[in-house]
Amino acid sequence: MIRYFLLLLTLTLFISCEDVIDVDLPENETRLIVNGVIRVDETQDYLPVEIRVSESSSFFENNTIASIKSAIIYYGTPNPDAPEILEGSGVSNLAELEPGSGIWVPDPTFDSDQRIRVSSINEGDVFQLTIETNEERYFATTTYVKSVPIDSLVQGDETLFSGDETEVIVSFTDRGDSDDFYVLDLDFGEFLVTEDEFYQGQTFVFSYFYDNELELNTSSVVDISLLGADEAFYNYMNQIIVQSGGDQGPFQTPAATVRGNIINITGIDNNEVFDNVERTNNFALGYFAIVEEYKDSIEITNNEKN
Repeated sequence: MIRYFLLLLTLTLFISCEDVIDVDLPENETRLIVNGVIRVDETQDYLPVEIRVSESSSFFENNTIASIKSAIIYYGTPNPDAPEILEGSGVSNLAELEPGSGIWVPDPTFDSDQRIRVSSINEGDVFQLTIETNEERYFATTTYVKSVPIDSLVQGDETLFSGDETEVIVSFTDRGDSDDFYVLDLDFGEFLVTEDEFYQGQTFVFSYFYDNELELNTSSVVDISLLGADEAFYNYMNQIIVQSGGDQGPFQTPAATVRGNIINITGIDNNEVFDNVERTNNFALGYFAIVEEYKDSIEITNNEKN
């Protein structure tokens, strides 16, 4: 069993040396923002597909709801000899949940059920998202990544600098048969990333210290999620954490100036090759990912509100 102590958001154990890509946004430039991280609970019947689209009206202003024409998810298993061909492929046509909401879900008015059954997908399956606005087309691709259960959440009694932080000890066991990456959602908009380089196949235990500014008290319940991640999603979240200091979600402004996996394919002639090299600054913000999620909760006890 390996145990580490995590010092607030220093993250020396979790953050690798990744370059942060800053996007120079003029005040009047708008950019599409896509919150497309879909968390899969394999005990449920369907994937909780929900794509949120917004628009950066100005770098220092709040995001506004984006108006798009369509959003479609294609999915299937890559052919071993020709990975660009998806076998057993399916399609999920999305529709806006309510006009002006910016939330797109499987279209309930379609002729056939557009929901994606959990039983129809496997680890490594490819998912492709296409979004079309009045003038632009966007594309993202990702693979389904599994996670592992959280073994335990325990409230500790250690503190750090101020002496009034709340310690939560988290443990989980890595699968050991592959190089795995994880994203931890620690509630309150705080995230960490970790890879299994130093604990492959072992139980990993670490302490996370919640700052007293969160005002945890005896009635507080902390919800923690362990998400599977491929290396690209791991790197994206790592950069978000570095840039934001860990206190913002991955789709908020101004932290979301890190390039994700959603590219602008407007005008590309060859639909088989989504080559955006010559237009490196023409992309949407945000990320599209399909990841398994394990959740657990802990009730904070014997901790006086500061």
